[in-house]
Amino acid sequence: MRAPDLTAADYAEALSQLLPPGIVWPARDSGLRRVIDGLAPTVMAVHARAAALLDEAFPPTTLELLPEWEASFGLPDGCTDVATSTTERRNAVVARGGQSVPYIIQVAAALGFTVTVEEFTPFTAGGRAGTPLYGEAWAHTWRIRAPAVTVTTFRAGQSCAGDPLRAWGNEVLECVIGSIRPAHTLVLFAYGEE
Repeated sequence: MRAPDLTAADYAEALSQLLPPGIVWPARDSGLRRVIDGLAPTVMAVHARAAALLDEAFPPTTLELLPEWEASFGLPDGCTDVATSTTERRNAVVARGGQSVPYIIQVAAALGFTVTVEEFTPFTAGGRAGTPLYGEAWAHTWRIRAPAVTVTTFRAGQSCAGDPLRAWGNEVLECVIGSIRPAHTLVLFAYGEE
């Protein structure tokens, strides 16, 4: 979130409006007004920092507080040790919590991957012809389909100095999904076209 587009003069005027009304207060060329004019840039800077703090309060937009968010979620862990760019680190923070299929797809998207999730159903009596014959163990198995190679690209305003211009690989996806999957399930990964 951005602070409003106000000048130091606007803040000085607002500060002077906080003075009680009356003829006792000095005119614009007084020492008190010079003090107010001197305080206005500081008030403006504090307001801008407060507005910037709103961005830091949410993982998808954090930058300065990223290390604190990582510490809150126990990151880096074995999965995100390879996350080198600010965007990858921020995505790892966003990727924590939940177990539904939409959540898994959202986590993958936050990590920069477009995936689909396929769930398996065991074959039962009365099943239709042509239905795959999955056993009972398949009730707790699901598959993630993702592109063969995912490219993460440097983005102005999202990435920082020192981040790679491009990075390739799916290792982060497998590790993060493996760490957030329900404990009783098995996840399979399929890359590329069927």
